[in-house]
Amino acid sequence: MDEKLIFLDIDGTLVSAMAKPSFLVTEAICKAREKGHKVFLCTGRNMPIIGSDILEVGFDGVIASAGGHIEVEGNVIFDYLLSEELIQECLSIFHSYGIFCRIESPEGIFTDPQMEELLRTAKLDPKNSELIRMQKEIEAGIPILPYKSYPRKGAYKICFTSTTLEAVEKAKRYLEDRFSFVVHPYGDSTNCFNGEIIWRGVDKGKGMQVVCQYYGALLQDTVAFGDSMNDYEMMACAGVSVAMGNACFELQQMADIVCGNVWEDGIYYEFQRMGFI
Repeated sequence: MDEKLIFLDIDGTLVSAMAKPSFLVTEAICKAREKGHKVFLCTGRNMPIIGSDILEVGFDGVIASAGGHIEVEGNVIFDYLLSEELIQECLSIFHSYGIFCRIESPEGIFTDPQMEELLRTAKLDPKNSELIRMQKEIEAGIPILPYKSYPRKGAYKICFTSTTLEAVEKAKRYLEDRFSFVVHPYGDSTNCFNGEIIWRGVDKGKGMQVVCQYYGALLQDTVAFGDSMNDYEMMACAGVSVAMGNACFELQQMADIVCGNVWEDGIYYEFQRMGFI
């Protein structure tokens, strides 16, 4: 198959720190689609916070909520919510160890007030695109609602922040049989360890498989671009995996290719090198 199915993470891959897609990256996506390739967003963001500036670039579909929600050509082809009973179990465990949470549901994002306070003062690793994004969301005034407003109808996933790794490890013992734990990069002086839990069997890699089945395509005809450990399953499934130059060390080690940094239009130049444009 000459045409490829190309999957792009958003934060730290498509855009840097809540910026708009650059002219060159937008051009690369448009030209690749004109040549017959199909291009998809594959993100941990839920649909309510994928900005119009990103969607207006033009994509053939979206894998959102780390695989929990999938749209292709305007049609929802997969949607999986964790039960409210399970969400409350996870929250109870996290809260018992002083871990603050952020719930991402179809209705929006709901967070513990302590999590926002911690995010405002967090010292971050430059490779931690997820923490950078959450800080930028607060600065930009993106509507993130308090937990008391959460409608309790199930959710796609839970993100967490903790002041210690020890607390995360304790919570992990109760949940790792059902969830993959992703802890994002952190510096030696960090006061905030952040990550997310992803339901085993529903992740970005499984989302890619669903899209391939929809088109009758093979995984060997896919290319995935990512930068953080919540992209691991996506990269592992792809026919060709591309880590951004700003990606965390672990992802660069497992990727087939390491391209340029997100702020240097790495996607554009790699599309060019691979002959997509």
